[in-house]
Amino acid sequence: MPDTADTAGSPAASDTATGVPADAALKPPLEVIAASLRAERLRTGLSLTEVARRAGLAKSTLSQLESGAGNPSLETLWALCVALEIPFSRLLAAPRPRVQVIRAGEGPAVGSTQSDYRATLLSASPPGARRDVYGVVAEPGPHRASAPHLPGVVEHVVISSGRALVGTAAEPVELHPGDYICYPADVPHVFQALEPGTRAVLVSEHH
Repeated sequence: MPDTADTAGSPAASDTATGVPADAALKPPLEVIAASLRAERLRTGLSLTEVARRAGLAKSTLSQLESGAGNPSLETLWALCVALEIPFSRLLAAPRPRVQVIRAGEGPAVGSTQSDYRATLLSASPPGARRDVYGVVAEPGPHRASAPHLPGVVEHVVISSGRALVGTAAEPVELHPGDYICYPADVPHVFQALEPGTRAVLVSEHH
């Protein structure tokens, strides 16, 4: 998740159509994440110490996240979801209206610490459904290796621009615009952009 520093004394850049600071959409929704983490941890009856242990994090890190501090990476949040046995979208999704439009570059986004890769939650799975939809923006560089998600999770990816190597870590496939792939996400899997400006839509399906 690349950041650009504002020039000292200069106003932050903003979206001319919305007036929203340009970097605001690149940051994860910390208040929503904090409230969701607390609620899910209390629902499970687990202590801070136990959830942190299961996720491989320091207790102080989890405590900061529950208080709305820090800047969690995609990998940190996935680890917490696995520890709490919940879909990733449950940490990011706030209540939404019946009709929702998310402009390009907006929406709750979380970046990777491994590569220039950012996933934006477009649609969380509502009650009775079992899928979440993400917009992915990635740049060439180190591939993003994902640890296995919860058992039974399947991911569907469609490339809209650029090229990418996508799929299970054992058998990734090069995809071009319009190409689609479906693969089990409960095993190690990867997404590596091969061209600048690679964009994709990812649907995470839960069973």
